Amino acid sequence: MEIREQLSDQLLDNASRKCMLDIEVYKQRALVYSQMEGAICVLSDMQANKSYIYKSAAAGELGLTMGENPTKIDSIWEEEMLKKIHPDDRLKKYIHELRFFKLLEAMEVEHRTEYSVVSKIRMKDKNEEYRWVKHRMFYVYSPFNGRLRLALCLYNIALTSSAVPDFMIINTIKGEVVVKDKLDYKNILSPRELEVLKFVGEGYASKEIADLLFISVNTVSRHRQNILEKLKVKNSTQAFKDSFIDNSV
Repeated sequence: MEIREQLSDQLLDNASRKCMLDIEVYKQRALVYSQMEGAICVLSDMQANKSYIYKSAAAGELGLTMGENPTKIDSIWEEEMLKKIHPDDRLKKYIHELRFFKLLEAMEVEHRTEYSVVSKIRMKDKNEEYRWVKHRMFYVYSPFNGRLRLALCLYNIALTSSAVPDFMIINTIKGEVVVKDKLDYKNILSPRELEVLKFVGEGYASKEIADLLFISVNTVSRHRQNILEKLKVKNSTQAFKDSFIDNSV
């Protein structure tokens, strides 16, 4: 199963007891964020499997079509935005969102509003060149059925590449970093090992990876073993640190 499919299974609300939160209230908040911060705001409704995208002038800098504001799509995945994210960063984004979800699910409901995700990603701009973008994400849980109801993602063009670390989960009340990535894959793994790890993270089996990279299965197995040794983890999927991907080595 690919990471995005697993994430969808976790996020979408199929509970029989529905959430009665007024979506219009949160749509207004997303609009205000986009206007005041010059951000692109994506409000995703897990119960309805829909998203509302509010675009500021920053959308033009990233080469995004303006259209209606908000743009309504029948999915929690904003494809126009996602396809602009660098493939490596897009995969990490999915994994980190799943980590965030797992973290909140494990804590008391009343504390979940205290946390958010802050990260930096590369996105193609109007000139088809990658630029650093600051990404923030907040989850809103239903007081009616306890399920995740809404996700709010904010995209701002960053001032520099070092504006924020690659990924953090923060407690916004205490101003504390709760989780921060520690592995710098690019300094630890070879380019080929990074390719293999990327496909492992997307759920591909060794035979499929071999076909995609035009190498033998034995070579893939050797790369996977090297990844385990270099990253000091028990299996390939742990290389993404608590990725929760269902895949055996």
